[in-house]
Amino acid sequence: MSNSLNLLDHLLRDTTGPVRRVFEKSLEGRELDVADAEILLDVGGRDLQVLCVIADLARADDVGDDVSYVVNRNINFTNVCYVGCSFCGFSRHKHEEDAYDRSLDDVLARASEAWDLGASEVCIQGGIHPNKDGFWYRDMIRALKMALPDMHIHALSPEEIHFGHEKSGGMSLADYLTMLRDEGLGTVPGTAAEILDDDVRRILSPRKLMTARWIEIVRTAHEVGLRSSSTLMYGHIETSRQIATHMDLLRDLQKQTGGFTEFVPLGFIHHNTVLYREQGARAGASMPEDLKLVAVGRLFLRPWIKNIQVSWVKMGKKLSQVGLMSGANDFGGTLMEESISKAAGSEHGDHMDAPEIERLITEIGRSPYERTTTYARRQSPVQAEEADPSVLGPSARIPMGSMGSGY
Repeated sequence: MSNSLNLLDHLLRDTTGPVRRVFEKSLEGRELDVADAEILLDVGGRDLQVLCVIADLARADDVGDDVSYVVNRNINFTNVCYVGCSFCGFSRHKHEEDAYDRSLDDVLARASEAWDLGASEVCIQGGIHPNKDGFWYRDMIRALKMALPDMHIHALSPEEIHFGHEKSGGMSLADYLTMLRDEGLGTVPGTAAEILDDDVRRILSPRKLMTARWIEIVRTAHEVGLRSSSTLMYGHIETSRQIATHMDLLRDLQKQTGGFTEFVPLGFIHHNTVLYREQGARAGASMPEDLKLVAVGRLFLRPWIKNIQVSWVKMGKKLSQVGLMSGANDFGGTLMEESISKAAGSEHGDHMDAPEIERLITEIGRSPYERTTTYARRQSPVQAEEADPSVLGPSARIPMGSMGSGY
């Protein structure tokens, strides 16, 4: 232990004054403030290296050395959307040649295929289709739960919930979310957050819900028993101060509700977007930005949000491995299909199978495990059969675990 402390002292001596004071504050277990986060988000050189080391130490203290992942499938049921977000390369108007709106039978078939391939979760989001109403979402969830009662449904962004609630015929927000929960909605993606700063949001997506409404929806979801992930999109027109303030909003909400399961920083994919081509955004996130968002997320949000996820779709395989050595403890999901980042120009694919994820984790000396959406450990059918061949047949189903501290 003394050797580790001596090494840490040596590392801190090589950092710049203001940064060193923030590192010392974090190492003492004190909560960082917005100004501290802003300082860390602007580091470079040796300061960045030390930031990653300290975040990795914090990760080990918070959650240990095991790395989780979930076997899931993304289902983007429609790309028809009229919200007009400038960072999106996915949306289409309904008369465009490549517009689609999947039938409920199609959604069910994709979910059933995922279950047969070992998935414990479907993550379902789509465009804001003007012809749908607030009860189409309910009917979809009901049908999925009837067909696949043990599949966890992680679905409907706050933007979709906002749209559905507005077209629900006067239901209160709490009643609308309770209805979805009672039909089988398990958890909510904390997407549509981008940057929780209305000055930025008016540029990125002026017709989308604003910060106060996003917080209202997520808070109400937590209050009726629906947990959610939390996200942040970076690498476009935002400032370090705006990122820090966004994280502060998430942390404050977590202190009040305890409903966030993890934090997922999402780098902006720029190639096919109006925001980059016409509105002067940066060409996506840099490697240092990717690592800083993971590391600062770990240090700023602890101990309130313990699970920090790398997005391999945004970062790629090798940089995701580095992210796991810079404060992250979760590799995300297998996805099986992913349309939104792909449409914006992501070059890292839309599927990664579980053996590949486990290989990437073990390559950095860490131990992988499959989790449920809510971070309970999940025994795969193969593991269960090896443990007791009499328990499972070839078509046996593994129920999802109990609510844990996660997703």
